[in-house]
Amino acid sequence: RGLKMNKKISVLLLLSTIGFASEYYAKVEPVSIYNVKSSVSGKVLYVNKDIESKNIKNDTIVKIDANVNKIDLKQSKIKLKGLKDILTIEKNTLNSFKKVSSKSRFDKDNQRIKILNVTSSISDLETKIATLNDLITNKTLKEQNKYIYNIAVEIGDYVNPGTLLYTAMDLTKGKLEIYIPISKANDIKTKTIYLNDVKTDLKISKLYTVSDTKHISSYKCEINIPTPKEFSSLKKIEFR
Repeated sequence: RGLKMNKKISVLLLLSTIGFASEYYAKVEPVSIYNVKSSVSGKVLYVNKDIESKNIKNDTIVKIDANVNKIDLKQSKIKLKGLKDILTIEKNTLNSFKKVSSKSRFDKDNQRIKILNVTSSISDLETKIATLNDLITNKTLKEQNKYIYNIAVEIGDYVNPGTLLYTAMDLTKGKLEIYIPISKANDIKTKTIYLNDVKTDLKISKLYTVSDTKHISSYKCEINIPTPKEFSSLKKIEFR
């Protein structure tokens, strides 16, 4: 008898988003789940394991080695300052050429070419500095007002672009996801939503109008709910 009861519960969970008439079941999920992946390469220097499975306000999660990038950035800034000084000198030289009648057009054109070359070098270096700043920023991963579900890397790991670093969740709201038969999709838009037989003021947050890849005869429907007391609980959803 106990085995039969367990089978019934398992079936209910497996069919948690399948509707019977206008009755559906869904598990309460976070409104958003973020699988944060690295956009850079490097060695992991810091992992804040203390905040795993906790809500955080403003914390650093992972740091990737950026020492070489910081040295490169410092030297690039020094080089940029030097190039700008050279540009000023070259421009002053051209102005002096214009005042001297003995300077030929060839001399002046050569001076203009020098100015163009230095200007181009400055532009390239400014692009490099912007790229380095972005790279360094992306090597320190922070989150605000999130729940850190899992940290997937350890100190000493070498990561590449696309490596999963951690999973964060937005628990400020809950989300119910169900699949509505296409034939009923228009009907439910004007109906009242009941949760566990209790009337609510909830509205459909999203109703996709392209059939789902797995549930090919249904549209995916999402309903956002206020911060639930607990996530992962099963809810009965009705449209009346």
